[in-house]
Amino acid sequence: MASGWRLWSRLKSSSLRNFISRRNSIGFGAAAVGGVATGYYFLLLSAEEIELHPPLYPWDHNGWFDSLDHASVRRGYQVYREVCAACHSMDYICFRHMTGVTHTEEETKAMAAECDVEDLDDDGNVITRPGKPFDHLPKPYPNEIAARAANNGAKPPDLTFAVMAYEGNEDYIFSYLMGFQDPPAGIEVAEGQYYNVYFAGQGTSMAPPLFNDMITYEDGTPASASQMAKDVCTFLRYTADPKHDERKHYGMKALPILAILFLTSLYWKRHIWSAVKTRKVLYRKL
Repeated sequence: MASGWRLWSRLKSSSLRNFISRRNSIGFGAAAVGGVATGYYFLLLSAEEIELHPPLYPWDHNGWFDSLDHASVRRGYQVYREVCAACHSMDYICFRHMTGVTHTEEETKAMAAECDVEDLDDDGNVITRPGKPFDHLPKPYPNEIAARAANNGAKPPDLTFAVMAYEGNEDYIFSYLMGFQDPPAGIEVAEGQYYNVYFAGQGTSMAPPLFNDMITYEDGTPASASQMAKDVCTFLRYTADPKHDERKHYGMKALPILAILFLTSLYWKRHIWSAVKTRKVLYRKL
């Protein structure tokens, strides 16, 4: 009986050792394969595949109670009109959206009248008339084919909601506008493309759009490249979120009301439960 027990113990310990050995072999093999795969991945990883994330900038309108800088919004519209509008459209913005925000009603009407808009007369004939405040901002190209043909096969995106469309919002757009530079040694970009450190892949079809003193601001602000990038980003924040200031304005009005409701509900809760929390329960033996 004792010899049988010893034999069974030897078999059990031998099986256990074999199991542990096989498990360790599988674990070491998986670790080796993972290490080789990781090393191979980093060998294939090139500088062109490393995406540089934009820094966080202290925008004036990022605070809970901070409104847009309307002077900057106006300057940003000027940058869009004189620089960006040559390639990029704003299909969801009308001239009337500028009234009371960046321009007066008379200025808006004058800006709209500078554009020729195709319309229909009473007989259904196509006519050209001066623009009106309810008209949309003019498009740079008549169709997508013309847009791609003029931009090396790439269609310039609509800028109405550009701030919301990219991760990083204004930070990314500002960094992108300021991120054009000569490619470093060993990096080549395709013909017709430009190197930008913040663009995914670093090769973009858009040429550097902003240069110092390329426009003259109406208010006399120095038109440096960074100033124009900051102003157009502020303008794009407005086009993507026209209710930005109004939403924060209503939030400031709602906070005192919510505070009064909170204090009232707190008092009512204490009043209702005070009898329950302060009662004393006595038990008598019968």
